[in-house]
Amino acid sequence: MDNSKTISKLLAVALAIATLTQACKSEYDALLNSTDVDQKYSAAFDYFNQGKYNKAARLFESLSVQTTGTERDDTVQFYWGMSNYRYKDYYTAETNFAKFLTNFPRSPFADEAAFLRIDCLYRSTMRSELDQKPTYTAISVITQYLIENPYSTHGPTCRRMVKELEDRLDKKAYDNAKLYYKMEDYRASRVAFRNILKDDADNIYREDILYYIAMSSYKFAQLSVESKQKERYLTFVDDYYNFIGELPESSYRKELDVLYKRSQKALGRYSGADEDLEAKEKDFEKERKKLLKQSDSDGK
Repeated sequence: MDNSKTISKLLAVALAIATLTQACKSEYDALLNSTDVDQKYSAAFDYFNQGKYNKAARLFESLSVQTTGTERDDTVQFYWGMSNYRYKDYYTAETNFAKFLTNFPRSPFADEAAFLRIDCLYRSTMRSELDQKPTYTAISVITQYLIENPYSTHGPTCRRMVKELEDRLDKKAYDNAKLYYKMEDYRASRVAFRNILKDDADNIYREDILYYIAMSSYKFAQLSVESKQKERYLTFVDDYYNFIGELPESSYRKELDVLYKRSQKALGRYSGADEDLEAKEKDFEKERKKLLKQSDSDGK
């Protein structure tokens, strides 16, 4: 008997909730289809201020048709975008803000809309191993904004965004070139690394790139047929001098110094004793193990 009463009460509560939900839904649907602009306008802001951004966005979207050409037009369009932005629908919000800036370039909301559009584009970019087309788009739009608004309060944030996105592109290029090196296609890796610096001399991985250019040319020479080794070791020597000329204190220097002496020996130019070269190689190996151990320790 008690169980029956409990079940009846639960069913009654569920029915009441369902009825209330349906009533609220019907009320909201009626509001969406209403021609009472003032009521809908007020309700849209009520939903927005309550954090119900999806509902607010739908109301502002509906209002955008009804307020076209009125003094509320830019406000409705802006808050339509803001509602989607707060709802984290950045793709739709970016479209909203782009349209807003085209239609209302002199609106009091224009600067904020421009920055929010930038933020949407920035948030829509992807990590370096994925497609970087959105990154190029974001950098282009942000750069144009900084040119047109050199004194904007959003300037520092925009410059930070550009720096982060450009670093991501640098990593993408570096990782792509390094893939050839890992595949032991040393001719292709040297070309790929050189092309990076040709396109972007200030790549943040410049030291590593110069190192891998030299390493690629050395390994390519080492694996070549004897008749082509001399020419290819000479290419390594050029790469080696380019590296030490720019980065004489690099942590890669000891390794490249050993390879340079090996190349000189292969070219018949090494005047030192073999024992000296072997000793330097052993010293380098000890130093390398020490650096790797330190690196592992730092990583932990």
